[in-house]
Amino acid sequence: MNAADPHAGWRRRACWLALLCWAGFAIMFGLIETGHVQSFDAAGLTMWRNGAELARPLGPGWLSEAVRDYTALGSALLRNIFALGALVALFFLERRREAVLFFATVCGGWALSDTIKLLVQRPRPMIVPHLVHAGGSSFPSAHSFNAAVVYITMALAFSALSQRRAVRLTLIASAVVLTVLVALSRVWLGVHNPSDVIAGWLGGAGWALLASAILTERDAIR
Repeated sequence: MNAADPHAGWRRRACWLALLCWAGFAIMFGLIETGHVQSFDAAGLTMWRNGAELARPLGPGWLSEAVRDYTALGSALLRNIFALGALVALFFLERRREAVLFFATVCGGWALSDTIKLLVQRPRPMIVPHLVHAGGSSFPSAHSFNAAVVYITMALAFSALSQRRAVRLTLIASAVVLTVLVALSRVWLGVHNPSDVIAGWLGGAGWALLASAILTERDAIR
């Protein structure tokens, strides 16, 4: 590590955090493959429901509508709209290198998530009725994975433009909270197992952190 590099500490921490996230992803995948998460997944899916057939979610009707709206933040359409907005903003700020790398990170995360889905082919949970339509296989949750990639990478890219530590921490913490809630919404709606969204979030966050560690310019993070 270059001692003259004042940002080597950030890149080292980001690498370790990425490694921890991907280790968590691997552990979750191993537990799924060995059948050790069945009771955990069942409990996570049913805890939000009541009624004889577990068809009715807990809480008032507006909450169901709010969760359906909120989960769209992890959909391909909305997250790509936000990603495109971030891309344009980085170009206007004359951060062309960061814009290109942001684009590569988002596209790479999308490809990785889809590849894992095709390889694993885990079926969707059928323990409770689905409250929204969801196609394809279940592991990892693409909403969780790609939302973490887009929003955490976005937060890391724009936090690097600020000299104020409080601003940087607020941006990153907001992205973490937003993406965790997207992950939870998929379980609440019954379309993913808890293990799917945990692995998805860990994989996406790990990808975003790894990209930041590898691709960030020396003067980007203070």
